[in-house]
Amino acid sequence: MITVQNLGLQFGKRVLFDEVNLKFNSGNCYGVIGANGAGKSTFLKILSGEIDPNRGSVSIEPGNRMAVLKQNHFEFEEEEVLNTVIMGYKEMYDIMVEKNAIYMNPDATEEEGLRAADLENEFGEMGGWNAESDAAELLSNMGITEELHYKQMKELSGQEKVKVLLAQALFGNPDLLLLDEPTNDLDAKTVTWLSDFLADFKNTVIVVSHDRYFLDMVCTHIVDVDFNSIKIYSGNYTFWYESSQLMAAQMANKNKKTEQKRKEMMEFIQRFSANASKSKQATSRKKALDKLNIEDIKPSTRKYPFINFKPEREPGDQILRVDNLCKKNASGEVLFDKVSFIMNKDEKIAVLADNSAALTAFFNVIAGKDEADAGDIEFGVTITKAYLPNENEEYFSDDKDEDLINWLREYSTDKDEQFIRGFLGRMLFSGEEVNKKSSVLSGGEKVRCMLSKVMLSNPNFLIMDEPTNHLDLESITALNNGMKDFKGNMLFTSHDFKLTNSVANRIIEITPNGIIDSLMSYEEYLKSDNIKAQREKLMGMAVA
Repeated sequence: MITVQNLGLQFGKRVLFDEVNLKFNSGNCYGVIGANGAGKSTFLKILSGEIDPNRGSVSIEPGNRMAVLKQNHFEFEEEEVLNTVIMGYKEMYDIMVEKNAIYMNPDATEEEGLRAADLENEFGEMGGWNAESDAAELLSNMGITEELHYKQMKELSGQEKVKVLLAQALFGNPDLLLLDEPTNDLDAKTVTWLSDFLADFKNTVIVVSHDRYFLDMVCTHIVDVDFNSIKIYSGNYTFWYESSQLMAAQMANKNKKTEQKRKEMMEFIQRFSANASKSKQATSRKKALDKLNIEDIKPSTRKYPFINFKPEREPGDQILRVDNLCKKNASGEVLFDKVSFIMNKDEKIAVLADNSAALTAFFNVIAGKDEADAGDIEFGVTITKAYLPNENEEYFSDDKDEDLINWLREYSTDKDEQFIRGFLGRMLFSGEEVNKKSSVLSGGEKVRCMLSKVMLSNPNFLIMDEPTNHLDLESITALNNGMKDFKGNMLFTSHDFKLTNSVANRIIEITPNGIIDSLMSYEEYLKSDNIKAQREKLMGMAVA
Protein backbone atom coordinates (compact mmCIF):
# COMPACT_ATOMS: atom_id res chain seq x y z
CA MET A 1 0.00 0.00 0.00
CA ILE A 2 1.11 3.57 -0.77
CA THR A 3 -0.20 6.50 1.29
CA VAL A 4 0.02 10.08 0.04
CA GLN A 5 -0.44 12.84 2.63
CA ASN A 6 -0.88 16.57 2.03
CA LEU A 7 1.15 16.37 -1.18
CA GLY A 8 1.88 19.59 -3.05
CA LEU A 9 4.02 20.46 -6.07
CA GLN A 10 4.53 23.71 -7.91
CA PHE A 11 7.06 25.24 -10.28
CA GLY A 12 7.37 28.93 -9.57
CA LYS A 13 3.83 30.29 -9.42
CA ARG A 14 2.37 27.35 -11.33
CA VAL A 15 0.67 24.87 -8.98
CA LEU A 16 0.36 21.36 -10.42
CA PHE A 17 -1.49 19.97 -7.41
CA ASP A 18 -1.91 20.72 -3.72
CA GLU A 19 -3.26 19.07 -0.55
CA VAL A 20 -3.39 15.64 -2.20
CA ASN A 21 -4.39 12.80 0.14
CA LEU A 22 -4.69 9.32 -1.38
CA LYS A 23 -4.37 5.63 -0.57
CA PHE A 24 -3.41 3.01 -3.16
CA ASN A 25 -4.47 -0.43 -1.94
CA SER A 26 -3.15 -3.87 -2.84
CA GLY A 27 -5.06 -5.77 -5.50
CA ASN A 28 -6.14 -2.66 -7.39
CA CYS A 29 -4.92 -1.21 -10.67
CA TYR A 30 -4.99 2.60 -10.85
CA GLY A 31 -4.94 4.40 -14.21
CA VAL A 32 -3.57 7.94 -13.99
CA ILE A 33 -5.15 10.35 -16.49
CA GLY A 34 -5.01 14.11 -17.06
CA ALA A 35 -4.44 16.73 -19.72
CA ASN A 36 -1.00 17.08 -21.28
CA GLY A 37 1.22 18.92 -18.80
CA ALA A 38 -1.08 18.23 -15.84
CA GLY A 39 1.66 16.31 -14.02
CA LYS A 40 0.85 12.61 -14.52
CA SER A 41 4.41 11.43 -15.08
CA THR A 42 5.66 13.86 -12.44
CA PHE A 43 3.26 12.32 -9.93
CA LEU A 44 4.66 8.84 -10.67
CA LYS A 45 8.19 10.19 -10.17
CA ILE A 46 7.17 11.52 -6.76
CA LEU A 47 5.70 8.13 -5.81
CA SER A 48 8.90 6.37 -6.89
CA GLY A 49 11.10 8.84 -4.99
CA GLU A 50 12.81 10.11 -8.14
CA ILE A 51 11.79 13.70 -7.34
CA ASP A 52 10.69 15.38 -4.10
CA PRO A 53 7.42 17.29 -3.66
CA ASN A 54 7.35 20.83 -2.24
CA ARG A 55 5.04 19.70 0.53
CA GLY A 56 3.68 16.50 2.03
CA SER A 57 4.92 12.93 2.03
CA VAL A 58 4.66 9.52 0.39
CA SER A 59 4.91 6.42 2.58
CA ILE A 60 5.16 2.80 1.50
CA GLU A 61 4.12 -0.12 3.67
CA PRO A 62 7.25 -1.64 5.29
CA GLY A 63 8.61 -4.66 3.43
CA ASN A 64 6.94 -3.75 0.14
CA ARG A 65 9.12 -3.79 -2.97
CA MET A 66 8.51 -1.23 -5.72
CA ALA A 67 9.34 -1.72 -9.42
CA VAL A 68 9.35 1.14 -11.93
CA LEU A 69 9.38 0.98 -15.74
CA LYS A 70 12.65 2.58 -16.86
CA GLN A 71 12.39 5.36 -19.45
CA ASN A 72 16.08 5.45 -20.41
CA HIS A 73 16.30 2.86 -23.17
CA PHE A 74 20.12 3.04 -23.25
CA GLU A 75 20.80 2.53 -19.54
CA PHE A 76 21.78 -1.14 -19.85
CA GLU A 77 23.58 -1.21 -23.21
CA GLU A 78 26.50 -3.37 -22.02
CA GLU A 79 24.34 -5.81 -20.06
CA GLU A 80 23.08 -9.21 -21.17
CA VAL A 81 19.33 -9.20 -21.93
CA LEU A 82 18.45 -11.91 -19.37
CA ASN A 83 20.48 -10.19 -16.64
CA THR A 84 18.80 -6.87 -17.45
CA VAL A 85 15.43 -8.43 -16.65
CA ILE A 86 16.67 -9.97 -13.37
CA MET A 87 18.04 -6.54 -12.38
CA GLY A 88 14.41 -5.54 -11.89
CA TYR A 89 14.62 -7.33 -8.53
CA LYS A 90 17.68 -5.43 -7.30
CA GLU A 91 18.11 -7.23 -3.97
CA MET A 92 18.02 -10.62 -5.67
CA TYR A 93 20.38 -9.54 -8.43
CA ASP A 94 22.92 -8.08 -5.96
CA ILE A 95 22.93 -11.35 -3.99
CA MET A 96 23.38 -13.33 -7.20
CA VAL A 97 26.36 -11.19 -8.25
CA GLU A 98 28.00 -11.40 -4.80
CA LYS A 99 27.68 -15.17 -4.37
CA ASN A 100 28.82 -15.84 -7.94
CA ALA A 101 31.88 -13.66 -7.36
CA ILE A 102 32.79 -15.74 -4.31
CA TYR A 103 32.39 -19.00 -6.25
CA MET A 104 34.55 -17.65 -9.08
CA ASN A 105 37.34 -16.69 -6.69
CA PRO A 106 39.78 -19.61 -6.27
CA ASP A 107 41.32 -17.87 -3.25
CA ALA A 108 38.04 -17.43 -1.36
CA THR A 109 38.43 -17.75 2.41
CA GLU A 110 36.42 -20.02 4.70
CA GLU A 111 34.59 -16.97 5.96
CA GLU A 112 33.64 -16.04 2.40
CA GLY A 113 32.46 -19.61 1.83
CA LEU A 114 30.13 -19.32 4.83
CA ARG A 115 28.93 -15.98 3.46
CA ALA A 116 28.15 -17.65 0.12
CA ALA A 117 26.10 -20.33 1.92
CA ASP A 118 24.04 -17.65 3.70
CA LEU A 119 23.55 -15.86 0.40
CA GLU A 120 22.38 -19.11 -1.23
CA ASN A 121 19.65 -19.47 1.41
CA GLU A 122 18.56 -15.89 1.00
CA PHE A 123 18.64 -16.24 -2.77
CA GLY A 124 16.46 -19.36 -2.61
CA GLU A 125 13.90 -17.67 -0.33
CA MET A 126 13.55 -14.88 -2.90
CA GLY A 127 12.81 -17.40 -5.65
CA GLY A 128 16.27 -17.03 -7.14
CA TRP A 129 16.53 -20.63 -8.35
CA ASN A 130 13.80 -19.85 -10.89
CA ALA A 131 15.12 -16.38 -11.77
CA GLU A 132 16.53 -17.24 -15.19
CA SER A 133 13.56 -19.37 -16.27
CA ASP A 134 11.06 -16.74 -15.02
CA ALA A 135 12.93 -13.97 -16.84
CA ALA A 136 13.12 -16.06 -20.01
CA GLU A 137 9.38 -16.78 -19.85
CA LEU A 138 8.55 -13.07 -19.53
CA LEU A 139 10.77 -12.24 -22.50
CA SER A 140 9.31 -15.01 -24.65
CA ASN A 141 5.76 -13.94 -23.83
CA MET A 142 6.65 -10.48 -25.15
CA GLY A 143 8.08 -11.80 -28.38
CA ILE A 144 11.77 -11.61 -27.42
CA THR A 145 12.96 -14.94 -28.83
CA GLU A 146 15.43 -17.19 -27.02
CA GLU A 147 18.36 -16.41 -29.33
CA LEU A 148 18.22 -12.79 -28.09
CA HIS A 149 18.28 -13.64 -24.36
CA TYR A 150 22.06 -13.83 -24.13
CA LYS A 151 22.87 -10.90 -26.40
CA GLN A 152 23.83 -7.48 -25.07
CA MET A 153 21.12 -4.83 -24.92
CA LYS A 154 22.95 -2.67 -27.47
CA GLU A 155 22.38 -5.39 -30.08
CA LEU A 156 18.58 -5.10 -29.80
CA SER A 157 16.25 -2.83 -31.76
CA GLY A 158 14.49 0.05 -30.03
CA GLN A 159 11.19 -1.84 -29.85
CA GLU A 160 12.92 -4.91 -28.41
CA LYS A 161 14.60 -2.79 -25.71
CA VAL A 162 11.19 -1.42 -24.68
CA LYS A 163 9.95 -4.97 -24.17
CA VAL A 164 13.01 -5.98 -22.12
CA LEU A 165 12.61 -2.97 -19.81
CA LEU A 166 8.94 -3.81 -19.36
CA ALA A 167 9.88 -7.40 -18.47
CA GLN A 168 12.40 -5.95 -15.99
CA ALA A 169 9.63 -4.00 -14.22
CA LEU A 170 7.31 -7.02 -14.08
CA PHE A 171 10.00 -9.45 -12.90
CA GLY A 172 9.87 -10.94 -9.42
CA ASN A 173 6.26 -10.12 -8.54
CA PRO A 174 6.81 -6.62 -7.06
CA ASP A 175 4.38 -5.40 -4.40
CA LEU A 176 4.07 -2.00 -6.10
CA LEU A 177 4.33 -1.59 -9.87
CA LEU A 178 4.66 1.88 -11.47
CA LEU A 179 4.31 2.03 -15.25
CA ASP A 180 4.55 5.21 -17.33
CA GLU A 181 3.14 4.64 -20.85
CA PRO A 182 3.93 0.90 -20.92
CA THR A 183 2.12 0.28 -24.23
CA ASN A 184 4.22 2.77 -26.24
CA ASP A 185 5.93 0.99 -29.15
CA LEU A 186 4.25 -2.32 -28.31
CA ASP A 187 2.46 -4.38 -30.97
CA ALA A 188 -1.17 -5.40 -30.46
CA LYS A 189 -0.28 -8.97 -29.42
CA THR A 190 2.06 -7.76 -26.65
CA VAL A 191 -0.46 -5.16 -25.44
CA THR A 192 -3.08 -7.91 -25.15
CA TRP A 193 -0.64 -10.14 -23.24
CA LEU A 194 0.27 -7.27 -20.89
CA SER A 195 -3.42 -6.49 -20.33
CA ASP A 196 -4.08 -10.10 -19.33
CA PHE A 197 -0.97 -10.17 -17.11
CA LEU A 198 -1.98 -7.03 -15.20
CA ALA A 199 -5.61 -8.10 -14.94
CA ASP A 200 -4.40 -11.21 -13.06
CA PHE A 201 -1.75 -9.32 -11.05
CA LYS A 202 -2.51 -9.54 -7.32
CA ASN A 203 -0.55 -6.51 -6.10
CA THR A 204 -0.78 -2.74 -6.63
CA VAL A 205 -0.40 -1.26 -10.12
CA ILE A 206 -0.28 2.49 -10.90
CA VAL A 207 -0.12 3.21 -14.62
CA VAL A 208 -0.10 6.26 -16.90
CA SER A 209 -1.43 5.50 -20.38
CA HIS A 210 -3.15 7.16 -23.36
CA ASP A 211 -4.48 3.77 -24.51
CA ARG A 212 -8.18 3.69 -23.63
CA TYR A 213 -8.60 -0.01 -24.40
CA PHE A 214 -5.67 -0.85 -22.14
CA LEU A 215 -7.03 1.32 -19.30
CA ASP A 216 -10.44 -0.34 -19.65
CA MET A 217 -8.94 -3.83 -19.61
CA VAL A 218 -6.75 -3.44 -16.52
CA CYS A 219 -8.00 -0.62 -14.30
CA THR A 220 -10.21 -0.94 -11.23
CA HIS A 221 -9.79 2.79 -10.47
CA ILE A 222 -9.01 6.02 -12.32
CA VAL A 223 -6.71 8.64 -10.79
CA ASP A 224 -7.68 11.98 -12.32
CA VAL A 225 -5.19 14.86 -12.23
CA ASP A 226 -7.53 17.85 -12.54
CA PHE A 227 -8.67 20.98 -10.66
CA ASN A 228 -5.04 21.34 -9.40
CA SER A 229 -5.69 18.21 -7.39
CA ILE A 230 -5.69 14.43 -7.73
CA LYS A 231 -8.75 12.30 -7.05
CA ILE A 232 -9.39 8.55 -7.22
CA TYR A 233 -12.60 7.29 -8.86
CA SER A 234 -13.94 3.74 -8.97
CA GLY A 235 -14.22 2.00 -12.33
CA ASN A 236 -12.22 1.96 -15.56
CA TYR A 237 -11.61 4.78 -18.05
CA THR A 238 -14.87 4.40 -19.99
CA PHE A 239 -16.86 4.51 -16.75
CA TRP A 240 -15.02 7.66 -15.66
CA TYR A 241 -15.47 9.31 -19.08
CA GLU A 242 -19.17 8.50 -19.48
CA SER A 243 -20.07 9.36 -15.89
CA SER A 244 -18.15 12.65 -16.13
CA GLN A 245 -19.93 13.51 -19.40
CA LEU A 246 -23.32 12.62 -17.88
CA MET A 247 -22.62 14.76 -14.82
CA ALA A 248 -21.60 17.69 -17.03
CA ALA A 249 -24.80 17.38 -19.08
CA GLN A 250 -26.87 17.27 -15.90
CA MET A 251 -25.18 20.38 -14.53
CA ALA A 252 -25.89 22.19 -17.80
CA ASN A 253 -29.57 21.24 -17.58
CA LYS A 254 -30.73 23.54 -14.79
CA ASN A 255 -34.40 22.64 -15.25
CA LYS A 256 -33.97 18.97 -14.42
CA LYS A 257 -34.87 18.09 -10.81
CA THR A 258 -32.28 16.72 -8.41
CA GLU A 259 -34.23 13.48 -7.92
CA GLN A 260 -34.32 12.85 -11.66
CA LYS A 261 -30.58 13.53 -12.00
CA ARG A 262 -29.81 11.11 -9.18
CA LYS A 263 -32.01 8.44 -10.74
CA GLU A 264 -30.18 8.81 -14.07
CA MET A 265 -26.80 8.46 -12.37
CA MET A 266 -27.89 5.39 -10.40
CA GLU A 267 -29.23 3.71 -13.55
CA PHE A 268 -25.96 4.46 -15.32
CA ILE A 269 -23.88 3.01 -12.47
CA GLN A 270 -26.02 -0.15 -12.30
CA ARG A 271 -25.82 -0.66 -16.06
CA PHE A 272 -22.06 -0.23 -16.06
CA SER A 273 -21.61 -2.43 -13.02
CA ALA A 274 -23.48 -5.23 -14.80
CA ASN A 275 -21.27 -4.83 -17.89
CA ALA A 276 -18.15 -5.13 -15.74
CA SER A 277 -18.65 -8.90 -15.80
CA LYS A 278 -17.05 -8.86 -19.27
CA SER A 279 -13.70 -7.87 -17.82
CA LYS A 280 -11.10 -9.92 -15.94
CA GLN A 281 -11.18 -7.16 -13.33
CA ALA A 282 -14.94 -7.70 -12.88
CA THR A 283 -15.04 -8.74 -9.22
CA SER A 284 -13.06 -5.89 -7.71
CA ARG A 285 -14.54 -3.30 -10.10
CA LYS A 286 -18.13 -4.37 -9.39
CA LYS A 287 -17.50 -4.17 -5.65
CA ALA A 288 -16.06 -0.69 -6.08
CA LEU A 289 -19.01 0.50 -8.17
CA ASP A 290 -21.55 -0.96 -5.74
CA LYS A 291 -19.99 1.15 -2.96
CA LEU A 292 -19.72 4.29 -5.13
CA ASN A 293 -21.19 7.52 -3.80
CA ILE A 294 -22.47 9.47 -6.82
CA GLU A 295 -21.72 12.76 -5.08
CA ASP A 296 -18.04 11.86 -5.60
CA ILE A 297 -18.38 12.07 -9.39
CA LYS A 298 -17.39 15.40 -10.95
CA PRO A 299 -17.44 16.68 -14.52
CA SER A 300 -13.96 17.11 -15.98
CA THR A 301 -12.55 20.58 -16.67
CA ARG A 302 -10.76 19.22 -19.74
CA LYS A 303 -11.93 20.24 -23.19
CA TYR A 304 -12.33 18.17 -26.32
CA PRO A 305 -11.42 19.50 -29.77
CA PHE A 306 -14.14 19.56 -32.42
CA ILE A 307 -13.10 17.07 -35.08
CA ASN A 308 -15.52 16.69 -37.96
CA PHE A 309 -14.51 15.50 -41.43
CA LYS A 310 -17.19 16.76 -43.81
CA PRO A 311 -16.84 15.71 -47.49
CA GLU A 312 -17.53 18.42 -50.06
CA ARG A 313 -18.92 15.81 -52.44
CA GLU A 314 -20.13 12.25 -52.10
CA PRO A 315 -17.79 9.63 -53.58
CA GLY A 316 -19.02 7.69 -56.58
CA ASP A 317 -19.00 3.93 -57.03
CA GLN A 318 -15.35 3.73 -58.14
CA ILE A 319 -13.18 4.37 -55.06
CA LEU A 320 -9.70 2.83 -55.31
CA ARG A 321 -8.00 0.00 -57.16
CA VAL A 322 -4.52 -1.17 -56.12
CA ASP A 323 -2.82 -3.70 -58.39
CA ASN A 324 0.34 -5.68 -57.57
CA LEU A 325 2.00 -2.87 -55.60
CA CYS A 326 5.63 -3.34 -54.51
CA LYS A 327 8.09 -1.15 -52.59
CA LYS A 328 11.67 -1.67 -51.39
CA ASN A 329 13.70 0.46 -49.01
CA ALA A 330 17.03 2.14 -49.86
CA SER A 331 18.91 -1.08 -48.99
CA GLY A 332 16.84 -3.14 -51.39
CA GLU A 333 14.82 -4.90 -48.67
CA VAL A 334 11.24 -5.64 -49.72
CA LEU A 335 8.84 -3.67 -47.51
CA PHE A 336 5.69 -4.98 -49.21
CA ASP A 337 4.91 -6.87 -52.39
CA LYS A 338 1.93 -8.26 -54.35
CA VAL A 339 -0.47 -5.79 -52.71
CA SER A 340 -3.73 -5.89 -54.68
CA PHE A 341 -7.23 -4.92 -53.57
CA ILE A 342 -10.31 -3.01 -54.66
CA MET A 343 -11.88 -0.60 -52.17
CA ASN A 344 -15.66 -0.37 -52.07
CA LYS A 345 -17.95 2.47 -51.12
CA ASP A 346 -18.25 3.25 -47.36
CA GLU A 347 -15.25 1.08 -46.48
CA LYS A 348 -12.86 2.17 -43.76
CA ILE A 349 -9.81 -0.08 -43.98
CA ALA A 350 -7.31 -0.51 -41.15
CA VAL A 351 -3.92 -1.38 -42.63
CA LEU A 352 -1.60 -3.51 -40.49
CA ALA A 353 2.02 -4.62 -40.77
CA ASP A 354 4.71 -5.92 -38.42
CA ASN A 355 7.10 -3.36 -39.91
CA SER A 356 6.13 0.26 -39.18
CA ALA A 357 8.47 1.44 -41.95
CA ALA A 358 6.47 -0.66 -44.42
CA LEU A 359 3.25 0.99 -43.26
CA THR A 360 4.62 4.51 -43.68
CA ALA A 361 6.04 3.60 -47.11
CA PHE A 362 2.65 2.19 -48.13
CA PHE A 363 0.76 5.32 -47.06
CA ASN A 364 3.29 7.60 -48.76
CA VAL A 365 2.81 5.66 -51.99
CA ILE A 366 -1.00 5.67 -51.75
CA ALA A 367 -0.99 9.40 -50.96
CA GLY A 368 1.26 10.12 -53.95
CA LYS A 369 4.26 11.38 -51.94
CA ASP A 370 6.46 8.49 -53.14
CA GLU A 371 6.43 6.19 -56.13
CA ALA A 372 6.06 2.44 -55.96
CA ASP A 373 8.75 0.20 -57.45
CA ALA A 374 6.02 -1.70 -59.28
CA GLY A 375 2.24 -1.83 -59.53
CA ASP A 376 -0.63 0.55 -60.20
CA ILE A 377 -2.91 2.79 -58.11
CA GLU A 378 -6.14 4.16 -59.55
CA PHE A 379 -8.54 6.42 -57.64
CA GLY A 380 -12.09 7.04 -58.84
CA VAL A 381 -12.68 10.35 -60.64
CA THR A 382 -14.92 11.60 -57.80
CA ILE A 383 -12.33 10.99 -55.09
CA THR A 384 -10.74 13.92 -53.24
CA LYS A 385 -8.16 12.68 -50.80
CA ALA A 386 -6.35 14.16 -47.79
CA TYR A 387 -3.29 12.70 -46.05
CA LEU A 388 -2.31 12.89 -42.39
CA PRO A 389 1.31 11.60 -42.35
CA ASN A 390 3.12 10.07 -39.42
CA GLU A 391 5.98 12.54 -39.80
CA ASN A 392 4.87 16.17 -40.16
CA GLU A 393 8.07 18.18 -39.59
CA GLU A 394 8.14 19.46 -43.18
CA TYR A 395 4.97 21.44 -42.45
CA PHE A 396 6.50 23.14 -39.39
CA SER A 397 10.07 23.87 -40.51
CA ASP A 398 11.88 27.07 -39.55
CA ASP A 399 11.43 28.56 -43.02
CA LYS A 400 7.66 28.36 -42.43
CA ASP A 401 7.92 30.03 -39.03
CA GLU A 402 4.59 31.87 -39.01
CA ASP A 403 1.81 32.28 -36.46
CA LEU A 404 -1.02 29.75 -36.42
CA ILE A 405 -3.49 32.09 -38.12
CA ASN A 406 -1.25 32.51 -41.17
CA TRP A 407 -0.20 28.85 -41.06
CA LEU A 408 -3.78 27.60 -41.28
CA ARG A 409 -4.91 30.35 -43.68
CA GLU A 410 -2.58 28.82 -46.28
CA TYR A 411 -4.76 25.69 -46.35
CA SER A 412 -8.17 27.38 -46.20
CA THR A 413 -10.34 28.66 -49.06
CA ASP A 414 -11.92 31.13 -46.59
CA LYS A 415 -9.08 33.53 -45.71
CA ASP A 416 -11.10 35.64 -43.26
CA GLU A 417 -9.24 36.02 -39.95
CA GLN A 418 -12.36 35.57 -37.82
CA PHE A 419 -13.13 32.30 -39.59
CA ILE A 420 -9.56 31.05 -39.02
CA ARG A 421 -9.61 32.15 -35.37
CA GLY A 422 -12.92 30.36 -34.86
CA PHE A 423 -11.61 27.18 -36.45
CA LEU A 424 -8.47 27.26 -34.30
CA GLY A 425 -10.60 27.88 -31.22
CA ARG A 426 -12.59 24.71 -31.86
CA MET A 427 -9.25 22.87 -32.03
CA LEU A 428 -8.37 24.29 -28.57
CA PHE A 429 -6.10 27.14 -29.75
CA SER A 430 -7.74 30.09 -28.02
CA GLY A 431 -6.81 33.68 -27.16
CA GLU A 432 -3.14 34.50 -27.57
CA GLU A 433 -2.31 30.88 -28.50
CA VAL A 434 -3.21 31.67 -32.14
CA ASN A 435 -0.15 33.96 -32.21
CA LYS A 436 2.19 31.06 -31.42
CA LYS A 437 4.89 30.35 -34.01
CA SER A 438 4.23 27.07 -35.81
CA SER A 439 7.84 25.91 -35.31
CA VAL A 440 7.58 25.87 -31.49
CA LEU A 441 4.43 23.78 -31.20
CA SER A 442 4.39 20.55 -29.18
CA GLY A 443 3.84 17.22 -30.90
CA GLY A 444 0.16 17.14 -29.93
CA GLU A 445 -0.40 20.73 -31.09
CA LYS A 446 1.16 19.95 -34.46
CA VAL A 447 -1.17 16.98 -34.95
CA ARG A 448 -4.18 19.18 -34.09
CA CYS A 449 -2.99 21.67 -36.71
CA MET A 450 -2.60 18.89 -39.28
CA LEU A 451 -6.12 17.65 -38.46
CA SER A 452 -7.38 21.21 -39.03
CA LYS A 453 -5.63 21.25 -42.41
CA VAL A 454 -7.30 17.94 -43.35
CA MET A 455 -10.75 19.11 -42.24
CA LEU A 456 -10.49 22.34 -44.25
CA SER A 457 -9.87 20.39 -47.46
CA ASN A 458 -13.29 18.66 -47.11
CA PRO A 459 -12.07 15.33 -48.56
CA ASN A 460 -14.17 12.24 -49.19
CA PHE A 461 -11.14 9.95 -48.79
CA LEU A 462 -8.88 10.02 -45.73
CA ILE A 463 -5.38 8.52 -45.55
CA MET A 464 -4.09 8.52 -41.95
CA ASP A 465 -0.78 7.12 -40.68
CA GLU A 466 -0.88 6.82 -36.85
CA PRO A 467 -3.17 9.86 -36.33
CA THR A 468 -3.28 9.42 -32.53
CA ASN A 469 0.49 9.91 -32.08
CA HIS A 470 1.23 12.69 -29.53
CA LEU A 471 -2.46 13.28 -28.78
CA ASP A 472 -3.93 13.29 -25.28
CA LEU A 473 -6.93 11.17 -24.28
CA GLU A 474 -9.41 13.96 -24.99
CA SER A 475 -8.11 14.55 -28.52
CA ILE A 476 -7.96 10.80 -29.20
CA THR A 477 -11.59 10.44 -28.11
CA ALA A 478 -12.66 13.35 -30.33
CA LEU A 479 -10.67 11.96 -33.29
CA ASN A 480 -12.19 8.50 -32.75
CA ASN A 481 -15.69 9.99 -32.90
CA GLY A 482 -14.82 12.07 -35.96
CA MET A 483 -13.46 9.03 -37.82
CA LYS A 484 -16.53 6.94 -36.93
CA ASP A 485 -18.91 9.67 -38.15
CA PHE A 486 -17.01 10.37 -41.40
CA LYS A 487 -19.22 9.75 -44.46
CA GLY A 488 -16.50 8.70 -46.84
CA ASN A 489 -13.73 6.18 -47.38
CA MET A 490 -10.63 5.78 -45.27
CA LEU A 491 -7.27 3.99 -45.18
CA PHE A 492 -5.61 4.25 -41.77
CA THR A 493 -3.34 2.58 -39.27
CA SER A 494 -3.24 3.11 -35.51
CA HIS A 495 -1.84 1.49 -32.38
CA ASP A 496 -5.02 2.56 -30.58
CA PHE A 497 -7.06 -0.65 -30.24
CA LYS A 498 -10.34 1.06 -29.39
CA LEU A 499 -10.12 3.44 -32.35
CA THR A 500 -9.23 0.68 -34.81
CA ASN A 501 -11.89 -1.67 -33.49
CA SER A 502 -14.66 0.94 -33.60
CA VAL A 503 -13.79 2.55 -36.97
CA ALA A 504 -12.53 -0.21 -39.30
CA ASN A 505 -14.99 -2.39 -41.22
CA ARG A 506 -12.21 -4.15 -43.14
CA ILE A 507 -8.66 -5.21 -42.23
CA ILE A 508 -5.74 -5.52 -44.66
CA GLU A 509 -2.36 -6.73 -43.42
CA ILE A 510 0.58 -6.11 -45.76
CA THR A 511 3.67 -8.32 -45.76
CA PRO A 512 6.79 -8.70 -47.95
CA ASN A 513 4.97 -11.45 -49.85
CA GLY A 514 1.33 -10.43 -50.25
CA ILE A 515 -1.63 -9.39 -48.11
CA ILE A 516 -4.25 -10.78 -45.76
CA ASP A 517 -7.65 -9.26 -46.48
CA SER A 518 -10.55 -9.70 -44.04
CA LEU A 519 -13.99 -8.28 -43.24
CA MET A 520 -13.62 -9.22 -39.54
CA SER A 521 -13.58 -6.68 -36.75
CA TYR A 522 -10.12 -5.81 -35.46
CA GLU A 523 -10.72 -7.77 -32.24
CA GLU A 524 -11.83 -10.86 -34.17
CA TYR A 525 -8.86 -10.49 -36.51
CA LEU A 526 -6.32 -10.53 -33.66
CA LYS A 527 -7.89 -13.66 -32.15
CA SER A 528 -8.46 -15.61 -35.38
CA ASP A 529 -6.50 -18.87 -35.78
CA ASN A 530 -7.23 -18.78 -39.52
CA ILE A 531 -5.61 -15.34 -39.84
CA LYS A 532 -2.64 -16.55 -37.82
CA ALA A 533 -2.22 -19.49 -40.20
CA GLN A 534 -2.38 -17.18 -43.25
CA ARG A 535 0.25 -14.89 -41.70
CA GLU A 536 2.60 -17.79 -40.94
CA LYS A 537 2.21 -19.05 -44.51
CA LEU A 538 3.06 -15.64 -45.98
CA MET A 539 6.00 -15.17 -43.64
CA GLY A 540 7.25 -18.67 -44.49
CA MET A 541 7.08 -17.85 -48.19
CA ALA A 542 9.03 -14.64 -47.56
CA VAL A 543 11.78 -16.52 -45.68
CA ALA A 544 11.96 -19.18 -48.36
